[in-house]
Amino acid sequence: MRVRQRTETGQATVLLLALVVLAVVTMVATARFGGRVVTREHAQIAADAAALAGTTGGRAAAERLAAANGGVVVGFSWVGDVVQVTVRVDDAVATARATRAP
Repeated sequence: MRVRQRTETGQATVLLLALVVLAVVTMVATARFGGRVVTREHAQIAADAAALAGTTGGRAAAERLAAANGGVVVGFSWVGDVVQVTVRVDDAVATARATRAP
């Protein structure tokens, strides 16, 4: 009678495949998160520039500068020397304030 021995060949392949899948999922999640961070920073830059432009040229100047930076002004207020602008770039929204005072 012949006795069969159990071998564990092939387990390394399954483990390697699981490791590759995990690495791919991690890279995709990291890339998506990085993209969101970049979009958020882009929105903040557009809001900062629009607020500064708004202190000298009003809403029209803020809208022009926001558009030049890929954004859309969704909120604008001017109280005294302080301008507050809210800008949307893609799905990110950012708010910035600027003043004419020294």
